[in-house]
Amino acid sequence: MLCAATFAAAQSAPAAKPQVVVLATGGTIAGAGATAANSASYQAAKVPVDKLISGLPELANVASVRGEQVFQIASESFTNEHLLTLGKRVAALAAQADVNGIVVTHGTDTLEETAYFLHLTVRTDKPVVVVGSMRPGTALSADGALNLLNAVTVAGEASSRGKGVLVVMNDEIHTGRDVTKSINIRTEAFKSPWGPLGMVVEGKAYWFRAPVKRHTLNSEFDITKLGALPRVDIAYGSGNATDTAYKAFAAAGAKAIVHAGTGNGSVANAVVPALRELRAQGVQIVRSARVVGGGFVIRNAEQPDDQYDWVVAHDLNPQKARILTMLSLAQGADSKTLQRQFLEY
Repeated sequence: MLCAATFAAAQSAPAAKPQVVVLATGGTIAGAGATAANSASYQAAKVPVDKLISGLPELANVASVRGEQVFQIASESFTNEHLLTLGKRVAALAAQADVNGIVVTHGTDTLEETAYFLHLTVRTDKPVVVVGSMRPGTALSADGALNLLNAVTVAGEASSRGKGVLVVMNDEIHTGRDVTKSINIRTEAFKSPWGPLGMVVEGKAYWFRAPVKRHTLNSEFDITKLGALPRVDIAYGSGNATDTAYKAFAAAGAKAIVHAGTGNGSVANAVVPALRELRAQGVQIVRSARVVGGGFVIRNAEQPDDQYDWVVAHDLNPQKARILTMLSLAQGADSKTLQRQFLEY
């Protein structure tokens, strides 16, 4: 039995800080401009992770933080191989008992794709938070420092567990499934069509909803079992569209083509015959939509998907549809399985 003095000491002892690892991959959050006035023109991926962490002493108030430099690239150059390398490192860290949360710093151009990939493949309930910035740290009103502090705060909070991979930007907490970059020059660039999960206000996370689609521990995908990912390409629909891009992608080895269609994933009459022919040759055809801000592609509306054996991407945008399609085909899925997965994930 504890004596009164021992009990009082235990009650007054400060709680142990969460252990958070920052995995750096480059991007604007590690960028530098020529002057403080350069917020949109700068060089990405210049500042190493140790300098990012040491330049933000406030991090020590919310967690015990250490960093690893996984890559130092601008995110438009993120390849499938980068996704696999990063995902396996995140999974390895998540399996360590001495790691409570993981933050991935990332360029904003493909941040949403990486976040969704991790959301689908890392089998953990520990918080994994992806973060970037819209302005380099050298700019007036740079947003990276607060974004990183907020990301570490969320990664270290027990309330963040089990919510899948999160994206923290501009004081908002988004699910990696929904969030997308909708603006390219303002700090409120990242939006979710169904709204954020919560907010970070003065060092505390406030939650308003939780994701209901399958992810992380409930996912049938597992980063530790993934090898090379099959080629999946995106072709953009527009007025006066032709079948040139679709045929070229298939000839180059694409196992699936995501059609970024107008409206309800519509396909121009001039393109339909080529897509039917490609499907007959074994190429999966996925109808997504280029529209921004919500809604989803309805199966057997605009096109007879059942008849053509095509798949609809539901509410996933083309770039996220590519991620899910790659993972599905890596496991040898047929069109029926792929369609199920689009509805469940």
